[in-house]
Amino acid sequence: MNRELFVQKYGPWAVVTGASDGIGRAFAEQLAALGMNVVLVARRGDRLQQLATEIRLRYQVEARVIAADLSAAMGRATVEEGTTGLDVGLLVAAAGFGTSGPVISANLDVERNMLDINCFAVLEQSVAFGQRFVKRGRGGIILMASLLGWQGVSGAAHYAATKAYVQSLAEGLHRELASSNVDVLASAPGPVNSGFAGRADMRMGKADAPATVARASLQALGTKATVIPGALGKFLSYSLLSLPRFLRVRILTGVIASMTQHQSAYSSQ
Repeated sequence: MNRELFVQKYGPWAVVTGASDGIGRAFAEQLAALGMNVVLVARRGDRLQQLATEIRLRYQVEARVIAADLSAAMGRATVEEGTTGLDVGLLVAAAGFGTSGPVISANLDVERNMLDINCFAVLEQSVAFGQRFVKRGRGGIILMASLLGWQGVSGAAHYAATKAYVQSLAEGLHRELASSNVDVLASAPGPVNSGFAGRADMRMGKADAPATVARASLQALGTKATVIPGALGKFLSYSLLSLPRFLRVRILTGVIASMTQHQSAYSSQ
């Protein structure tokens, strides 16, 4: 990845949602290391302020903080208003979370919140920033999909469905915006060692590092429509993609079951 060409096309500002930890934080740090100014977006303003201070001191770039709940219309509007006047050339939509367990036992308020953040917020921001990038004649959008989104997965059915939406949206936008010199990428990792598992009430074994996911995604932007970052993600995808869809569903259902078996143990106590 040529640093000067990257910043020339996607700089000088990047907006990173979900920047308070995990994959979003890794993106923010790596973009700052490339010399880009960053707008950090997440609900936890205190964590964002701490990260912004670290980025300014370490990388000598500007870092702005927008504390916003992307599940709410007001939160999404705050991001658009807070970036007005900035020459933003890159959107990294890394905000999102997952749930696990049987759908019919789910808390629908939580599931609706996940749907709003994982899907509608991604759509709204892709439209808003996509329009800006088309007008400026260049730009990039990275949307976080998942290997789980390539088939239904029992035990994480709704989360997998939200990631199927993101994957499909990114693939369509990739074609629609190509003629406007706007690159769109779906990043579809496997298990990642981030805060995701804790919130989804899962226990992961092996997992790729957030920095690995961010690095591979930035390198792939502008060269392909979908990237599978990380050694574990590649191993899982290449092992599964040659199989019939029903077998992928069955295998990944077993993987999710192994990550959530403690839930049944707790419920029986």
